[in-house]
Amino acid sequence: MLLAEDLLLLVTDDASGRLCAPGTQVDIVLGGANLVELTLLGKVGLSGDRDPGKPGRIVVRDPSPAGDEVLDAALAIIAARQGSKPSAVIRGLHKNLRPTLYGRLAAQGVIRAERHTILGVFPVRRWLAQDASHKAELRLLITGALAQQATPDARTAAVIALVHALRCEHKIVDPRRYGLTRRQLRARAEEIAKGDWAPEAVHEVISGVIAAVAAARAAAASG
Repeated sequence: MLLAEDLLLLVTDDASGRLCAPGTQVDIVLGGANLVELTLLGKVGLSGDRDPGKPGRIVVRDPSPAGDEVLDAALAIIAARQGSKPSAVIRGLHKNLRPTLYGRLAAQGVIRAERHTILGVFPVRRWLAQDASHKAELRLLITGALAQQATPDARTAAVIALVHALRCEHKIVDPRRYGLTRRQLRARAEEIAKGDWAPEAVHEVISGVIAAVAAARAAAASG
């Protein structure tokens, strides 16, 4: 599965289908997850002294297909926005992404769609757990890293960094079960997010994700 699919599973409640964070923020982080994955794959990087333009801007290092239609679509968007800051590129990556990912997960039998109405009038679709085995494995890895001080692999660390951007750590791992506070759990997630598990370009992308989410959170608070 993609990082974005793993993230969406983790932040979607199995029983209610509700998200653990506002949809706008989740969408930003899903787009950021695709950028992180493409950076980990070496498809995307940050400009340096030898590249044209300002340093620290998004560049495509390998334009060949990534082998996944969602990642390939993201790569095309990124290619059109080269030279921008990571946070600016991220904002263009999440259009229609969440329903696309839900559809893929449903096709794999991981979740199922149920239709409901609000006030008996407005139709809504909720995505409920169908096969929770993959999510259980993800949660086990994240629990080991956050609550038991295990060293995560790069992929698990990336997922934790993205969950950290949404401030949803305590929704994935209940800190009380391990004698921790929410603050301690969040501090551990931040430590992992800033760790040396990935190249600088990945950390800059994650910083861009956090900045984009913070901007969305501030806009919602002021509106």
